[in-house]
Amino acid sequence: MKSKFIFITGGVLSSLGKGIVAASLGLLLEGKGLKIALMKLDPYLNVDPGTMNPFQHGEIYVTDDGAETDLDLGHYYRFTNSPLSKISNSTSGQIYDEVLKKERAGEYLGKTVQVIPHITDVIKNRIIACSNQKSDIDVTIIEIGGTVGDIESQPFLEAIRQFRHEHLGDSINIHLTYVPYIEHADEVKTKPTQHSVQQLQRSGIFPDMILCRCKESLSKEIKEKISLFCSVPIERVIDVIDVKNTVYEVPILLQKAGFDISISELLDIKKQKSNLQKLEKFVADLISTKKTINIGFIGKYLQHKDAYKSIFESLTHAGIVNGVLINIIGIDSEKITDEDNFSKAVSQCHGILVPGGFGERGLEGKVTAAKFCREHNVPYFGICLGMQVMVIEFARNVLNLHKANTTEIDPLTKYKVISLLSEQKNVKNIGGSMRLGAYKCNIDVSSLSYKAYGKHQISERHRHRYEFNNEYKKLYEEHGLKVVGTNNDNNEELCEIIENINHQWMVGVQFHPEFKSKPTDPHPLFISFIKAIVSNEKKNCRRD
Repeated sequence: MKSKFIFITGGVLSSLGKGIVAASLGLLLEGKGLKIALMKLDPYLNVDPGTMNPFQHGEIYVTDDGAETDLDLGHYYRFTNSPLSKISNSTSGQIYDEVLKKERAGEYLGKTVQVIPHITDVIKNRIIACSNQKSDIDVTIIEIGGTVGDIESQPFLEAIRQFRHEHLGDSINIHLTYVPYIEHADEVKTKPTQHSVQQLQRSGIFPDMILCRCKESLSKEIKEKISLFCSVPIERVIDVIDVKNTVYEVPILLQKAGFDISISELLDIKKQKSNLQKLEKFVADLISTKKTINIGFIGKYLQHKDAYKSIFESLTHAGIVNGVLINIIGIDSEKITDEDNFSKAVSQCHGILVPGGFGERGLEGKVTAAKFCREHNVPYFGICLGMQVMVIEFARNVLNLHKANTTEIDPLTKYKVISLLSEQKNVKNIGGSMRLGAYKCNIDVSSLSYKAYGKHQISERHRHRYEFNNEYKKLYEEHGLKVVGTNNDNNEELCEIIENINHQWMVGVQFHPEFKSKPTDPHPLFISFIKAIVSNEKKNCRRD
């Protein structure tokens, strides 16, 4: 059959969880044996989120083909098997850029270029392109960023209105809204939802289903009220209550509420119950797990919980495999002033993870963290900049290359142990110009990393400009810091993985393994990291 289309809009306020709902819907449809594709349309004018501060937007998710995308694509990956590529995330900036380039090239034959039809046509074409990524996609799910009523969302809503008219019977709208509980009045209020739906209807879109984000289950009376004022059958007014344990409960709760059955009826697709067996097992294991370990997380965007979303999720996935819950102790790298200061901060931590990042701010605190872990045999996982920090610390304190640094921070350093990638030296534009996407890595069979992956060649996603300087490779390896993973494309050997062979578990990777971890398929390096910590704790118990 040709693809069906589901549009997900949001109202009342932002951060209601449209991405989780879209991902959950994808998982439910896959549980029926359907093939799905997911897409995020973002109204902001940035071409992509790659140049945006994590405080503004959260983490930047990267696809295999090198797209820097919205973090919701991380949810899509963790929940589903949807193909994810550059076409899976479009912004207003990309769309306007495409139209203006065509206008400059004379492709509109002198016509006046307008939002309708030129901008809306590009939006519709991108939706179709997403549905055609593979020939067997049954359902395409499109999440619209922002909130109904926002000025910047209007072209997207108009494009949806046109699209639904052009694909009658094959497209539906799900509207996610907020139903607040007013504590002092002891009342649940439906008025924000009514206004949100009215705003959507003024755009020419009439929702087929309303999902109500709420603290507790809504009464039949409240649902009847929403149904009456919003012209949606009561069985298609579904509450989405706050989950107690994990976001991976959301698909299970939606299934219990009959969400997938309603979708099947609206689109005339497979009506059998979705198979959620693997996810249900993960959730059950998470809820029943009692033992907790503490991971010291050395970052500089800790105030924004979504800045490191994929890493936090990956740690949770790996923890359940190892029979433990993960308690993340955030440590601001800017506030690490010396080793004594750091030692006190991590006194309760069983392992340390240093994530990626850019710029000078907080770098020296991360170097201090790497030194502490090396000297005290504390399990350490360095990702991207976290790997480079390992290299810098080792150079300064083991190789006696004083003031060794990355040229990102100190271009004039005498010891350039981390330096600019050769292809980056003439790059002028910041956005979309890094080493991005999936690259192969060949792993040394004697390494911890090989033991974790169980294979010689892997593929991982990257997002960086600087690399390990191979001029120092021999010196490092003579003193115990070994390059165990390399990329050998284009007749150039690039360091992908380093390990301290004199340490129980001190591994740094230039890539971002967190982008390829799922609750039902945790990433092998995260599993290995947590396993090393758990094993270490057992050894310490025996010594006691």
